[in-house]
Amino acid sequence: MSLKTTSRVTARRRLRALVMVPVLAFSAACGGGDDSADGTDGAKRNDAIASVPDTPSASRPAKSDSGPSTRAEGKSAFYDAQLKYVQCMRVKGGYKDFPDPKLSGYLDWGKVGEISSRPGQMEASKGGKNGVCFPEMEQAMSAEPKRDQQKAYESMLAHATCMRDNGVSRFTNPTMSGGVAVPGGDPSPASPALDTESPAYKQAREACGTKLLDGLDGMQ
Repeated sequence: MSLKTTSRVTARRRLRALVMVPVLAFSAACGGGDDSADGTDGAKRNDAIASVPDTPSASRPAKSDSGPSTRAEGKSAFYDAQLKYVQCMRVKGGYKDFPDPKLSGYLDWGKVGEISSRPGQMEASKGGKNGVCFPEMEQAMSAEPKRDQQKAYESMLAHATCMRDNGVSRFTNPTMSGGVAVPGGDPSPASPALDTESPAYKQAREACGTKLLDGLDGMQ
């Protein structure tokens, strides 16, 4: 990948993180929501959303006589909002291979990153061309379940330490700002110092991926 493309990828990743910060701050004060999908009609259009089996982990909570649903209302709201964003990206955004969200409701940022790294498709990580799906993206972000910011910080710190231990010596630590965990990473996002497409960087990412809590993989 060229330096110009690498700069765009890094800047895009940091932009996504910065967009998430005020939402995380809002969530820390007020709480949030979560998501998932699986389809039975395999011959449907490419932009169809898969739906999850009708189990307690699906977007519609299973009820029982012995007690309340095992799936939180907020988590279902987050998942449903994320599904709307994914559908918008497939239909209006023009990304028919935009991935289903995970069962947790968070996007698979690894796959999103692969799509956005293709020539002319960098908008895949920021709401589609001309931000056509940005309203749906904002709704999904605002519905995200409340996250323990201390745990988020500790997760990103462990990841940053692992990245440095695996050869990416300039990978910076996260910080805490106003009670919100702010991702680390490239020490100079405006003029990237890290080559995110180098074999060494990719190897470190693979080795350290499990250090990040679900939903943080696209932020640092």
